[in-house]
Amino acid sequence: MNNPKNPGRTALASRVAVEVRRSPIDGRGLFAQAPIPERKKLGELTGEVISEREARRRAKDKRRIVMVELGNGKAIDGSRRGNEFQYVNHSCSPNTFIRILGNRVEIYALRSIRRGEELTCDYGETQHDGARRCRCASQNCRRFI
Repeated sequence: MNNPKNPGRTALASRVAVEVRRSPIDGRGLFAQAPIPERKKLGELTGEVISEREARRRAKDKRRIVMVELGNGKAIDGSRRGNEFQYVNHSCSPNTFIRILGNRVEIYALRSIRRGEELTCDYGETQHDGARRCRCASQNCRRFI
């Protein structure tokens, strides 16, 4: 697994071999370097733990957002002290899902994932409020996120 901030260096946050590279969905994406079985824990999104209010302030007017609201008045800003999971792009037909436990965001395989496949998650409600065009190109695409 490559460290996105220093290509060629190993990142230790994931439990599976992953690689950050250019994505056909948006910017950079996270790709499986080996097959991943269904329901396997892939790792955890890391970042700065902040208040939901601060997260919304930071996200305002930004095109790319790496925020996960935790439901307890806190949020994780993966763009600050984040790891490779900040590059999981949105898809309306995702292959991963997140599980929130306190101030942790765990990422699991929703189904079996092939080697070379981009890891995607359905972002659900976002700070974009449905104003950003979705680029996932899945058959179930809702067109906006």
